[in-house]
Amino acid sequence: MEYLDFELPIKELEDQLDKCRLIGEESDVDVTETCQQIETKLESTRKEIFKNLTAWQRVQLSRHPSRPYTLDFIKALTKGTFMELHGDRTVGDDKAMVGGLGKIGDQSYMFIGQQKGYNTKTRQYRNFGMSNPEGYRKALRLMKMAEKFKIPVVTLIDTPGAYPGLEAEERGQGEAIARNILEMTRLKTPIISIIIGEGASGGAVGIGVGDKVMMLENTWYTVISPESCSSILWRSWEYKEVAAEALKLTAKDMSRQKLIDGIIKEPLGGAHTDREKTYKSVELAIKKAYKELSELSVDKLVKNRMEKYANMGVFKG
Repeated sequence: MEYLDFELPIKELEDQLDKCRLIGEESDVDVTETCQQIETKLESTRKEIFKNLTAWQRVQLSRHPSRPYTLDFIKALTKGTFMELHGDRTVGDDKAMVGGLGKIGDQSYMFIGQQKGYNTKTRQYRNFGMSNPEGYRKALRLMKMAEKFKIPVVTLIDTPGAYPGLEAEERGQGEAIARNILEMTRLKTPIISIIIGEGASGGAVGIGVGDKVMMLENTWYTVISPESCSSILWRSWEYKEVAAEALKLTAKDMSRQKLIDGIIKEPLGGAHTDREKTYKSVELAIKKAYKELSELSVDKLVKNRMEKYANMGVFKG
């Protein structure tokens, strides 16, 4: 189990609890009461810490190395029915963007999302979850396929941004993201988007234009990462915590500004502490969203989506 810096009081208590239990197992001393006291204190400490998380602490949780990634969610949701599809039919297959068909219950969905790696080798293989233009073109190809066969689309967003390398720009990174945004606004099938980790910049929006956009509780969604914002404004990463607060990037901030449609609760301690519970919450959210969207006609669906995004950022004086 890996701990973030603000979780160290929890680690200390868990270490004490392990030692207490070990003493009870290795000796005749009755440590039941002592262990119960530590457990009670551990529970209250955990609640206190996670009740008052700052924006930066939520950013840290969204990047937790044990946090489930896109393919973890897809495999858990589809229970062996997922069939991955590859390639953009132009350049190649972007490993940072995954997609394919799968079922939740009896309903088929087209799943699309950014995939990060678990160790140095897989992180390089997945390009740290940063897609090239061919990744966004693959995503659009799959969305168009879903539209053709009247299959709803589920996008799972977890990226520090689109890949900013020279070769990505040469192959039209900006155009690929802009094309996706345009096509998604008028796609004639329901789109459900969920931020499961990091939701940074156009890299996230490139697959994030949805009829229902939801965020897991400890995720973030904004135009720039706190570190990059800090480096631009203060020429240093030292102010990343201040930047995180100012960016209003948490799920609660986004909901308050009416930029998302819902927040999916996570287990106490984050999605990684109880993966099964997190998967179940996401599954229920997808089912509920699809039930609502499936009752709309195609014309009404597209009209509502276009109006939703056209109204964002409009203020009445």
